[in-house]
Amino acid sequence: MFRLLKALAVTMAVAAAFPQAVTAQDKTITVFAAASMKNAVDDINAAFTKASGIKVVASYAASSALMKQIEGGAPADVFACADLDWMDYGFQKKVIKDDTRVNLLGNKLVLIAPRDSKIGNVSIARGFDLAGLIGDGRIVTGDVRAVPVGKYAKAALDYLGVWASVERRFAMVENVRAALTLVARGEAVLGIVYESDAKVESNVKIVGIFPAESHPAIVYPVALTAIAKPEAEQYLAFLRSQAAKAVFETYGFTFLIRPTS
Repeated sequence: MFRLLKALAVTMAVAAAFPQAVTAQDKTITVFAAASMKNAVDDINAAFTKASGIKVVASYAASSALMKQIEGGAPADVFACADLDWMDYGFQKKVIKDDTRVNLLGNKLVLIAPRDSKIGNVSIARGFDLAGLIGDGRIVTGDVRAVPVGKYAKAALDYLGVWASVERRFAMVENVRAALTLVARGEAVLGIVYESDAKVESNVKIVGIFPAESHPAIVYPVALTAIAKPEAEQYLAFLRSQAAKAVFETYGFTFLIRPTS
């Protein structure tokens, strides 16, 4: 009992001596971010917490799934999305503060194979023989009906005139990291993911890059939600900083704005 009381007294003394620090440590915000952003955002969150004392809880999934959760009342403060459509949807449903929205990042769409695959460099152009590369196996990407990477992938293959020849060979998964994992395990012959994903997985290799004109520009908008806590504004500002830019670029993203500091 004495030890417990002593520990409590010490805790109260620290709180009295450093009230602002204790209050800051008690603050928490929740960030919903596209699965492809995980490694970069994890690093950014750690840096932000160190600088501000505000804890960040992050949830990663397909942008479509995250937005549906926000629409359903999930207590997110910040939404970072892998395409413009789902951010537009959030604005239409009045769950996003549109005046806080910024188109923060860009990315590239790439074709990947397992690291030990015999498939070499692929020239991705109109009519290229994707079906021949797949053979009797599977190609994997996000669900083309909703998941941003899948939507970009289908748009690219439609543009290149090869979608009809490979549609039945696709395995569609819930997010881009699930697609990455299947290729890394050798459970799919090929995958279509973002360049930033391929860079964080040593068991895959990039065998081709889709021409930028073959699909809508890959843009990652970020914004506060309609229920965001005040301290989430600090986080959004940090995402626009030089420090965040350096992290995102390390992971293969393109920073689309001029950093604020």
